[in-house]
Amino acid sequence: MINDTLGNRGMVTAPHHLAADAGRDVLRDGGSAVEAMVAAAAVIAVVYPHMNAIGGDGFWLIAEPGQPPTGVDACGPAAAAATRQWYRQRGMTEIPARGAAAALTVPGTIGGWIKALQSPGSGAGRLPLWRLLEPAVELARRGVPVTRGQANLTRQKLEALDVAPGFAETFLGQTAAATHAGASLVQPGLADTLEHLGRAGLDDFYRGDVAKTMADDLQRLGSPLVFEDLAAFQALEVDPLSLKIGHARLYNMPPPTQGLASLMILGIFERLGVDTGEGFAHVHGLVEATKQAFRVRDEVVTDPRWMSRPAGECLTAKRLDAAAKAIDRQTAAPWPSPPADGDTVWMGAVDAQGRSVSFIQSIYWEYGSGVVLPGSGVLMQNRGMSFGLDANHPQALAPGRRPFHTLNPAMAIFDDGRRMPYGTMGGEGQPQTQAAIFSRYAFYEMPLQQAISAPRWLLGRTWGERTTSLKLESRLPESLMTALRDAGHEVETLGAYDSTMGHAGAIVAHPDGYQAGAADPRSDGHVAAV
Repeated sequence: MINDTLGNRGMVTAPHHLAADAGRDVLRDGGSAVEAMVAAAAVIAVVYPHMNAIGGDGFWLIAEPGQPPTGVDACGPAAAAATRQWYRQRGMTEIPARGAAAALTVPGTIGGWIKALQSPGSGAGRLPLWRLLEPAVELARRGVPVTRGQANLTRQKLEALDVAPGFAETFLGQTAAATHAGASLVQPGLADTLEHLGRAGLDDFYRGDVAKTMADDLQRLGSPLVFEDLAAFQALEVDPLSLKIGHARLYNMPPPTQGLASLMILGIFERLGVDTGEGFAHVHGLVEATKQAFRVRDEVVTDPRWMSRPAGECLTAKRLDAAAKAIDRQTAAPWPSPPADGDTVWMGAVDAQGRSVSFIQSIYWEYGSGVVLPGSGVLMQNRGMSFGLDANHPQALAPGRRPFHTLNPAMAIFDDGRRMPYGTMGGEGQPQTQAAIFSRYAFYEMPLQQAISAPRWLLGRTWGERTTSLKLESRLPESLMTALRDAGHEVETLGAYDSTMGHAGAIVAHPDGYQAGAADPRSDGHVAAV
């Protein structure tokens, strides 16, 4: 059994070991957790391009010692020209998943790096920007080995991606590198861009030479995004949603993310009073709480300017009590509800001063739009395809509207002073995995690494899966699977450590300086401690 990684001078957990190591090295050189996360975020964009890119979005929770977290919302809005009429004039009845027309929202994640480094509690300024980006520059220039997961996924999605401008040139080339585990993937254009940003500053991505190059390529390829859309973007500092539960207060991101659902699941489950983990009552209770939370999420969550009521109203004791009472303790409620895809990375960091970061970065579907801009090497997200072209669609496309996001980094602050950044990638699975990890650790006192490694479940589809069943890893006891079937759940069995369940991680920083971290055996990552 793998034990927690221990330390007291800082640590980083990430789904790829090179990202964790880059963040760890920044901490070792005297950088803060925020600076370490910027370094890790840049590296993960290079080594895990099927999951994230600097052409995507990101969200942060940052907590100084003794203070509640602050949030950074780096979700890019739809372009000013991205109207429903713009698509109809081009003969489209829906926003495509791939290609330039799918790249219709401003990539926000670098704006989030800017805002996080500028936040008063970031501890930034200890290291120069070029030092934070240097590991990513070197990896992009000299090449990184393609992971088995990336190779498998690339082969599965190749038919749809191969037609996207710049994809084949970047990820396939003469050797089809991204389809072969262990092959070296070199990204010289991205290396040049990151190196330039290290010299010129991150703002150049939106208002400088990089922005102009990106805008020229986007226009030539047929995207509605223009330079003015990039230049107008600023990430937002936001107040996280929070919920007191047991001996901790939970924090997550407000809309347009599904952070509300993550908090609701645990708030509803707590009211069921399940006193033992890993059995039918635990799994069934969390699955049924997920159904209740997702129905509210699908009804309420969108760009806050379009919401019918504030998200906080859904977290009142009265509403959570009612949701818990609606759960049948023995029988599964009807399902499904509309599901969502997502390809994402979550990473966490804690420094020696006790500053903690929960961070998530995404391009929506695997490889996003598939479009790689030739002048910059930037892979563009396709988050805007979640918009609808019908005026009555709950996420109807409108210029400047921010898309719904499955992304939701989590953090818990315990009454005894422990701080726990935690999270995962995986679309619909993110709130469910967060609930599994937190309940195991906080309610049932399971060690952190075991809480992440233990067999998991997922209601609905993610990673392009079309089925909406309750998916169970095969390591779960057969008696539990039978009990769930008998209760009316449509059960589907997956592999023992199936990547469908996401790539989770967590760090717990104790008030005396002791730190414990965990990474997901389903990923290519680890915890790197100073």
